[in-house]
Amino acid sequence: MIWVAVIAAGLVAYLLGSIPTGYLAGRALKGIDIRQHGSGGTGATNVLRTVGKGAAVAVLLIDLVKGALAVLTAKAVFLGLAETSLGADWLPWVITLAGLMAIIGHSRSIWINFTGGKSAASGLGVLLALSWPIGLGAAAVFATVLLSSRIVSLGSIAAALSAAGLMVISQQPLPFQLLAIAGGCYVIIRHRTNIERMLAGTEPRLGTKPANSN
Repeated sequence: MIWVAVIAAGLVAYLLGSIPTGYLAGRALKGIDIRQHGSGGTGATNVLRTVGKGAAVAVLLIDLVKGALAVLTAKAVFLGLAETSLGADWLPWVITLAGLMAIIGHSRSIWINFTGGKSAASGLGVLLALSWPIGLGAAAVFATVLLSSRIVSLGSIAAALSAAGLMVISQQPLPFQLLAIAGGCYVIIRHRTNIERMLAGTEPRLGTKPANSN
């Protein structure tokens, strides 16, 4: 019974995360495949540069909700099981699995041939559902770095690093710490081309529209 619930929670979380919000926005509002424009990603930043501000805000919010809803759904699935000692022991790990699957689903969506975005926004949604103070802390780091540098990718990387650090410092449950570390590493790996451009001094800043932006 518990394995069925674990598999169900992971599958639902992946499907939630895999909803290709940015791709759908590009199709609905511009009639384009956003993967063929800008950075080729489906995240809010590429939507901003390719479709517009309103669409970018909507995509950002929906992607946040996707991540948070994946965690909250896993909690709901295990609500009854948590009343037993076995359920209580499993709950943090199932929540962790759901969060990770939502992050992977966003960047590897089954609906668009396993492509997607960088998972920063959906990852923030996961953090907010796990521990809203840590989620807000990571968001504050993102905003601070973005305002000072105007480089979205740098803000996302800084937020991913800070989330892992805050999880450890605040002594959150071990599964949550591991999720923040693994999720943060995954987000950073997804930004590897951005890191290369930053080192080369060619990473675009917010407000510009280069051919290969992110």
